[in-house]
Amino acid sequence: MDAKDTRKARAGRKANDVKADLIAVVVAVTDGHPSVLTIGQANALPSDPFEFDHRSLQSGLRAWVEQQTGQPLGYIEQLYTFADRDRIGAENPQRVISISYLALTRQEYARDSAKPCWGSWYDYFPWEDHRSGTPPVVLDVLRPRLIEWAQGAPEVEARRERQRRAAVAFGFDDLGWNEELVLQRYELLYEAALIEEAARGGQHAGALAPMPGRSMVADHRRILATGIARLRSKIKYRPVVFELMAPVFTLLQLQRTVEALAGRLVNKPNFRRLIEQQELVEETGETTTETGGRPAKLYRFRHAILDETVIAGTKLPLARS
Repeated sequence: MDAKDTRKARAGRKANDVKADLIAVVVAVTDGHPSVLTIGQANALPSDPFEFDHRSLQSGLRAWVEQQTGQPLGYIEQLYTFADRDRIGAENPQRVISISYLALTRQEYARDSAKPCWGSWYDYFPWEDHRSGTPPVVLDVLRPRLIEWAQGAPEVEARRERQRRAAVAFGFDDLGWNEELVLQRYELLYEAALIEEAARGGQHAGALAPMPGRSMVADHRRILATGIARLRSKIKYRPVVFELMAPVFTLLQLQRTVEALAGRLVNKPNFRRLIEQQELVEETGETTTETGGRPAKLYRFRHAILDETVIAGTKLPLARS
């Protein structure tokens, strides 16, 4: 092979290079707010290339997150693999496979660490927090913009389909809010060119008006949406919420954590009854006055539940308005 052929071969390999990144959606609940770990200008999720010497994807992720951020991780599970070329932005010509993971850590680790940047995930998805009712951004901003987008479809059937999808995703027309449709809502806003990331491919350049919600680099907000949706679903049938709790806690603190993650209020009597019926917690024999008012009992998670055959989960008795 002559020098010219060698250069062509190298150029071909470079053009077809694929980089594999491990991306972490690291979640904690601090002071009643679901927080996500970010880097840079709080516009990127922690990520690092998958190295040859990593024993496995999960061990590689755990090692570099803990080394770079000082965050000890508890529960970890793989989310999804993203490889859409048109979602990374024109500024990054290299094809990147993003292997994403959901990781949970406790609030004391988030509070004690000065290096990483923690922020509420509702800064990125302000339409997702329904603890005080439907956010004004949904009715005052998103609904008229989505109606305009739906009516802009060239055919009647397409207009109806867009209206239906918007109604299902955002609970319009009395369909009710489904807290698990985080990714579907983000993807709909992307398709409607209502978020900044949609303009990066060039097809929607100049068509966007300012929208609430912080954007993120590349496809990171889409990955964060996937992580939020997975966790909202997971806490309904697996006791992963306790990975976010301090070793001892009150039932009210547990309830507030569940509500922060779900973005919905839960029915207090039903919640407490289900927690007790499923024997997920046990009393420590101690109380605290930190919550104000009368002393509140302190509980801890019953780890023995993990060894039992059937784990019912918390089942989140969400309050419906």
